[in-house]
Amino acid sequence: MPPGENVKGAVQPVAGSSGGIESLPDGVLQHILGFLPSPEAVRTCVLAQRWRHLWKAAPCLRVGCDLDQSESVEELRSLVNHLLLLRGGSPLEACYFTFYAGRRSHDDVSHVNLWFRHVVQMCKVRVLTLFMFLLGEPWLELDNLPVISQHLRSLKLIGVQVHNSLLNFSSCPALEHLELSCCELPPSVKEIVSESLKHIIVIASMCGWDSRIRIYTPNLVSLHLENFQGRTPILERMPSLLKASVEITIQCRDRCTNANYFWTCDNSGSTANGSINCVLLRGISEAKSLALRSASNMFIFKRDLRWGPMFTNLKTLLLNGYWYVPDDFHALARILERSPVLKKLTFEFCNKWCHKVEMKLCVSSMKRSAAISEHLEIVEIKCEVVDDRVLKVMKFLCAFNICFSLDKMETLE
Repeated sequence: MPPGENVKGAVQPVAGSSGGIESLPDGVLQHILGFLPSPEAVRTCVLAQRWRHLWKAAPCLRVGCDLDQSESVEELRSLVNHLLLLRGGSPLEACYFTFYAGRRSHDDVSHVNLWFRHVVQMCKVRVLTLFMFLLGEPWLELDNLPVISQHLRSLKLIGVQVHNSLLNFSSCPALEHLELSCCELPPSVKEIVSESLKHIIVIASMCGWDSRIRIYTPNLVSLHLENFQGRTPILERMPSLLKASVEITIQCRDRCTNANYFWTCDNSGSTANGSINCVLLRGISEAKSLALRSASNMFIFKRDLRWGPMFTNLKTLLLNGYWYVPDDFHALARILERSPVLKKLTFEFCNKWCHKVEMKLCVSSMKRSAAISEHLEIVEIKCEVVDDRVLKVMKFLCAFNICFSLDKMETLE
């Protein structure tokens, strides 16, 4: 290119500038401001005349996002009110609210709900996170009103109480990602409904103490349920599901004293032999990858197997010790015989974060029992130490005429 000639369409430096950041167009500067905490973005208005109003159209709002210096709703009230007022209806790509729940006043609930509705309806936000940092405080209650948005794609709620109407996302056709962490879903919540959702994460949330919440999300691609309290949710059919991880911990109410026995539960107060059919497994039975973990005294997985779900697409399966308690392999045998195309089987003999030994075993192609997938190629073992439990599972698999060869063994520090 001849000296001094500009590329067609290139941005020309602002008169009097040195060709640095001042040479960037407003849209680029506003995009950069979106990465700053909102109070810092506002302070750029004193840099020069050009910067006075740039922050008002920044595509991202970040309020109180430093957990080391968490501020209460009351402390941030004036800031947020002015931010939203001065922005007007400027559209938001993303909004992140983080508040410390301590020192909460009576007006906090109404203000948080007002801000929540404002960014959804007025600012047409696409990605919204509301994080109430609890530290033992009660949940902040969101209004029992439906969320109505043609633009919202992702909603992440942490430390709040949500009601039935809010969890009906029929009026959010673009919503694809939902996360509920440390939330309370009180008895009024009957279902989570969405035709558009593709990803759901529910972690450490209260999901109904005496009744089950129904999850109807037929287009879901991935599901993560972990450490929920109360009754296990009922999962409706998810034909598009690719990956699911379900972990039932001691916080769940679906427990009985005889849960290690495959067919019965002798706790008359439980619903192990109740009128509800399959709770979890049928809903996720069309997934290609499953991780199924449970505390030993929970009955849901073993009870669900009685209803005969088939895992016709399942290629990768991870199971923890619940499925192969000492001398009881009924549940393991059942799920294996109903997984006809399984390729990889992983046994987790300890807490998922604590294993020190990983073994990868290759399965021979010799003829094996019809009760196990002919496509099985890899058995993976994660444990703290190779003990009797590991050897018993290996012996159980050998009963299906399976031969192994050690492909890899790794000791983790």
